[in-house]
Amino acid sequence: MSDELARVRDKIDAIDRQLRALLNARAACAEEVAEIKSANPTDEKPVFYRPEREAQILARLRDENEGPLSDADIERLFREIISCCLSLETPLTIGYLGPTGTYTEAAAIKQFGHFAKTRALASVGDVFREVESGAAHYGVVAVENSTDGMVGHTLDCFMSSNLRICAEVVLPIHHALLIKRGGDASSISEILAHEQALAQCRSWLNTRFPNVPTRPVSSNAEAARVAAETDGVAAICGEVAAERYQLDIVYTNIEDQPDNKTRFFVIGDQDVGVSGFDRTSILVSTRNEPGALYNVLEPFHRHGISLSRIETRPAKSSNWTYVFFIDFEGHQSEPTIASALVEVDAVSLEVKRLGSYPKAV
Repeated sequence: MSDELARVRDKIDAIDRQLRALLNARAACAEEVAEIKSANPTDEKPVFYRPEREAQILARLRDENEGPLSDADIERLFREIISCCLSLETPLTIGYLGPTGTYTEAAAIKQFGHFAKTRALASVGDVFREVESGAAHYGVVAVENSTDGMVGHTLDCFMSSNLRICAEVVLPIHHALLIKRGGDASSISEILAHEQALAQCRSWLNTRFPNVPTRPVSSNAEAARVAAETDGVAAICGEVAAERYQLDIVYTNIEDQPDNKTRFFVIGDQDVGVSGFDRTSILVSTRNEPGALYNVLEPFHRHGISLSRIETRPAKSSNWTYVFFIDFEGHQSEPTIASALVEVDAVSLEVKRLGSYPKAV
């Protein structure tokens, strides 16, 4: 048995040496890409992060994966490899709605890997402003939860910003109930969380803690911070907060809907090319008149374009005027979609193209 084990270990060592050489060769290619882009200046600054290219690479790797690693494992490994190589081309700074330990931070890391620098910001508006000013290359903001619907503040920020959507991230949301390290779960006198997390766990809380008051706070991470400092206070947040804030996990997976997910947008100042599996988002302003929404949607139906989301927001410019946030399948550069958008332009007060981007896996 020992000779057989030694043989396998020798084989692993040889593979590790091959992996090291191949990873360094890939990193050298990334440096060469950076040199080529920097050596050919144009009126616009060079773009190093190409989400459509990443999406194509990951799709190919999943399609060609022969196991035993799962497709999800392959994607996570290669996202980190891509993240490392991209950091050699240009170090990225990613703004997100903080504080640290939030699901938005997890979404930023899932998309950009651990080699990007992340920066926690106080509000969604601050994330937009940080990217607009150039202090951050990209931002990550929540836009939709499968249980609670759209995040209105994010949509409102798009109305007044020229930033575009560069990518989307979908993250499963699993909540846990946490208390101060060494605390007594039977003495919980208050439960803190972001208002959305409280809503997502409402039935569970009513069953397990029907007489314990809940209090909404600015984020689940803030709830974790308070719970770590206060006896009798429990926090609803992700399990990752247990280690970061030195908390004990009392219950896991307490969300009412087990398939609860949140969708995030990566925002930046670039247009994204075609990946082959894209989604487009637009904002459409219309007059408050009969048939206004029908006139906007009819071109999509006639051109056979699948809509995935319609959300209504009141316009800030005037009373009784509305803005529709619309998601649909495909890239805005495709002829059929371009034709439909021309027709939508003709029947709307304004159509704001927020961007086309690869769909989240």
